[in-house]
Amino acid sequence: MTKHLIIIENKADWAPYFPSVQVITVDEYLQNPSQTSKTRAQVINLCHSLDYLSPGYYCSMVSEARGHKVIPGLRTINDLSRKSLYAYDITELAPQLDKLISETDNHERNHFVVKVFFGHCDIKPLQKLARQIYEQFPCPIVEIEFSHKEHWQISKVKAGAINKLTELEQDSFANALDNFDRKLWRKPSKKRSFRYDMAILHNPEEKMPPSDATALKRFIQSGRRIGIDVELITPKDYNRLAEYDALFIRETTSTNNHTYKFARRAESEGLVVIDDPTSIIRCTNKIYLMELLVANKLPMPDSYLLYRNDHTGMDRICNEATFPLVMKIPDGAFSRGIIKVNDAEELRLHAAEFFQQSAIVLLQEFMYTDYDWRIGVFNNKVIYACQYFMSKGHWQIYNHNTAKGTTSGKSAAVPISEVPEKVLKIALKSAKLVGDGLYGIDIKQSGERVVLIEINDNPSIDSDVEDAYLGVALYDDIMREFLRRLEEQKSSSH
Repeated sequence: MTKHLIIIENKADWAPYFPSVQVITVDEYLQNPSQTSKTRAQVINLCHSLDYLSPGYYCSMVSEARGHKVIPGLRTINDLSRKSLYAYDITELAPQLDKLISETDNHERNHFVVKVFFGHCDIKPLQKLARQIYEQFPCPIVEIEFSHKEHWQISKVKAGAINKLTELEQDSFANALDNFDRKLWRKPSKKRSFRYDMAILHNPEEKMPPSDATALKRFIQSGRRIGIDVELITPKDYNRLAEYDALFIRETTSTNNHTYKFARRAESEGLVVIDDPTSIIRCTNKIYLMELLVANKLPMPDSYLLYRNDHTGMDRICNEATFPLVMKIPDGAFSRGIIKVNDAEELRLHAAEFFQQSAIVLLQEFMYTDYDWRIGVFNNKVIYACQYFMSKGHWQIYNHNTAKGTTSGKSAAVPISEVPEKVLKIALKSAKLVGDGLYGIDIKQSGERVVLIEINDNPSIDSDVEDAYLGVALYDDIMREFLRRLEEQKSSSH
C-alpha cells in the first residue's frame, strides 16, 4: 500500500491542523535513510519556497529520484518558475476572464489574487478556471494573480506557501486536502495489504461504456486477488492520478476529451496506463489506420479517401467505385458516424453533411457478413475471441435508428483454438503495428477472404459477452499483465 507523506518546512507550519505521523519536516525526509525507493509513497511538498536549490526544490527532486510520487513535481516547479514557460498554457483561458470576473466581488478592482488549494477555489465563478490551471500545474497551493487594463488577464501564476495562509484560508486548505486524499485521514476499512494501487476510469453516465458494472466489479476482484488495490474513478478525479501506480481506462476514448488527457497525465506521472496516449491517437482515427494498414500491406476492404472541395476526386469515385459504399467519419465509434450510400447521388448528398464535421471522409467497399470477428489482443497475445452478429434487419452490429433507440446484434464468445488461423495472424500483425496495449481487432471473413476493418484501442469487455467463454479467467489475464508491467517497472527503477 502506498505511504502518504506531507512534507513541511517547520513543525510550526502544521500547528493549525490535526497532528499526524504522516507529517514530517523536509530535513527529516531528506536525511532519513529509510525513505528510499523501496518505500512506495505519495509526497505532498508544502515547503515555503520551491526556488531552485531551496529545501522545497530538493524535496521534489529527491522524491522523484526515490521513485516517489510528488506534488508538485520538478516539471511543475520549473514551469512555474518563469512566465515564459507557463504563459502559453494559460493563453487560451484569457477570453473567459472578463465574463467570469464580472460575476465576482472583485470586478471593480484592477488587481487581486486567488488561492487555489488542490484545484479548489472558494470563489464559485472562478472554480472551473482554477481547476483548469491546477490541472496544468498540479501544486498543493497555487496563487493566481489577476490584473485589469483594457481586459482582465492572468498576470502571474505561482506556488503558494502554507505558512502565509489566513485563518479562513487554513480552513479551505484543510478541506481541500481532505478531499484530495481521504486516505490521509481515515483508517482503512481492511488491513489487507496491496502491492500496487490501480485506478479504473469510468463514466457512470456513459450510455455505451466499454465495460458494464458487472465487468468492472470483476476487474476489481481479479486485481485484488493478485495484490492490486483497484478503485473506480470518474472524470472529476483527474487531480488524484498521482496516488496510483496504474490507470485502466474503461470509458470510450477520444483525443479531444478527458480520456486522452487522463492517459497523457498518467503516462507523464510514470503510471502503467492502458490504453496509452499513442494508442489512443493511432486507433481513434480511421484515416491513420487506413494509411497504416496500406503501408504494411494488410488486407482490408477497397478504400478511398474523399477530401473536402476535391470535386475531381468525387467524380472519379462516383464513376469508378462499385456501390454500395460505406461512408465513415474518421473518429466514429460503436457504428456511429457510419452510413451506407447506395449510389453516386447519395454519396454526394451525405458527403456534404460529413464534410461539416471532417475535412476527410473514408469510403470503403460494402462487404456484408453475418458477423464480425472481434479478437482481443493484449501485449501482442490473443486473450479472447468473439463473434459480433449484425443487428436484426440491419447491416451493422449497432442500429441507432430504431423505435426503441439503439439496438445491437447477438454475440458469441469462441475458444481461441476455433478461430481460423488466418484471422488470428492478421489480428496479431495489426495490433503489433499500433503497440503493445489492449486492442480489439475487428475482422470480416467471407469465404476465403479475410479483411481487417478496425483496430480499437479501448475494446468492449462486458459481462456475458466477451467473457462468456473464459469467465473470470479473462479478467485475471488482463490484471496479471498489469501486474507484470508494474513489477517490470519497479525492477527497472532499482
